[in-house]
Amino acid sequence: MKQLLSTFILFTLLSFAGFSYAEPDAAVQTTTLATPAEPAAVAIPAATPAEVAAPVAAAPAPTVNKGDTAWVMISTVLVILMVIPGLALFYGGMVRAKNMLSVLMQVFVIFSMMAILWAVYGYSVAFTEGNAFFGGLGKMFLSGITPDSMAATFSKGVYIPEYIYVAFQLTFAAITPALIIGAFAERVKFSAILLFMLLWFTFAYLPMAHMVWYWAGPDAYTDAAAAETAGATAGFLFQKGALDFAGGTVVHINAGIAGLVGCLIVGKRIGYKKESLAPHSVTMTMIGASLLWVGWFGFNVGSNLEANGLAALVFVNTLLATAAATLAWVAAEWLMRGKPSMLGGASGAIAGLVAITPACGWSGPMGAIFLGLVAGAVCFWSVTSLKSMLGYDDSLDAFGVHGIGGMIGALGTAVVASPALGGTGVWDYVGNTVAEYNMLAQLTSQAWGVGMAVIWSGAVAFVAFKVVDMLIGLRVTEDVEREGLDVSEHGETAYHL
Repeated sequence: MKQLLSTFILFTLLSFAGFSYAEPDAAVQTTTLATPAEPAAVAIPAATPAEVAAPVAAAPAPTVNKGDTAWVMISTVLVILMVIPGLALFYGGMVRAKNMLSVLMQVFVIFSMMAILWAVYGYSVAFTEGNAFFGGLGKMFLSGITPDSMAATFSKGVYIPEYIYVAFQLTFAAITPALIIGAFAERVKFSAILLFMLLWFTFAYLPMAHMVWYWAGPDAYTDAAAAETAGATAGFLFQKGALDFAGGTVVHINAGIAGLVGCLIVGKRIGYKKESLAPHSVTMTMIGASLLWVGWFGFNVGSNLEANGLAALVFVNTLLATAAATLAWVAAEWLMRGKPSMLGGASGAIAGLVAITPACGWSGPMGAIFLGLVAGAVCFWSVTSLKSMLGYDDSLDAFGVHGIGGMIGALGTAVVASPALGGTGVWDYVGNTVAEYNMLAQLTSQAWGVGMAVIWSGAVAFVAFKVVDMLIGLRVTEDVEREGLDVSEHGETAYHL
């Protein structure tokens, strides 16, 4: 318990380094509101040239763009590909053969469970107006949403059908809890995992999504007074000016911190650092990593909600950051260990994808390469040296890659978004122009996002794990762990030799 508390306090303090409060200036604090019926968008990218040239005028009549709609549909399918089979194979290949099916089952069922919870109450809590931390329950069971309902994009007067926005955000809500299981794979009861995910999804994922992403669309930005009204109803971190294009805080830090807390509470695997716990199929892991890389274009580029020039920039950024991180991880491993490994290359790619996620809509291509290089090297250090120093057993490095990589990306967004460094800057919807950029103010906003994700997710995860442990117990018995979870928990085996 002392190790758990000391480690959690350490990362809390690290996340708050330079975390003194400073209200972002108007150029950085970009909140907005249209009507309570419109769901939140994911980010505020810089505008297209057509928007730059447009004079300040009344909001255009809302229209559904068929090209944007088609792209978000494709992106939704790509994110599903990331989870099943991408994440399932990536994680499954890294465990021992006797636990392969348990990982596949956990990812598959978590995805299905989160999909239903999202439709029942998740979407409403995350993306309707409530307070700064939680939305309301007005759209429980997707009440009031019809084929004619529209969701705002990032261009005034341009919308997509709300149903596809519901589905797209569902995939984010489904992959985030599934990421957590990598931290304590091979030793937790299936029933305990499902109960924990129910609690964590409700009290950690949904409020973080609301805090970061809830706004009601750009059409509210008609004048300064309207923008001020919008700011009063937006999510807490949105009001602080935190930028998170596709989930650095909401997805990766959120999941990484929960994973860290979980592996500390559950404890180390039997035989950790005494027996061989090597991956049973790096081939499977490479296939999973490749599917994740492909699917991530839906994750990042789809978050633009529009098929336009900015979406093309996000595509390029996602590609370059991932390639750079792969090379950085492989180079670091080659230098430190004498040989580059396929597992290292796959892990480096995921680290780059994680780091570029919050920044992909604001960075220029060179900024994306910079973030990838930093993430690849630092995440390699975190899963080797840092994990060894602190002594925790993060089985598949969920915290080392997603938690640390997410922090790098979230804080690095403030740097790479600067127009002086090739970034897009932040769009001012009142003035219809790129706002004057203040890197220090933006860094403060980003630190708010990182700190809130660490504290909120860590606290919810700690309580949820303790509740589950008291109710049904977290860990399987020693005999079950040695036999493997495939047979003991699911009555089947991945391989018949």
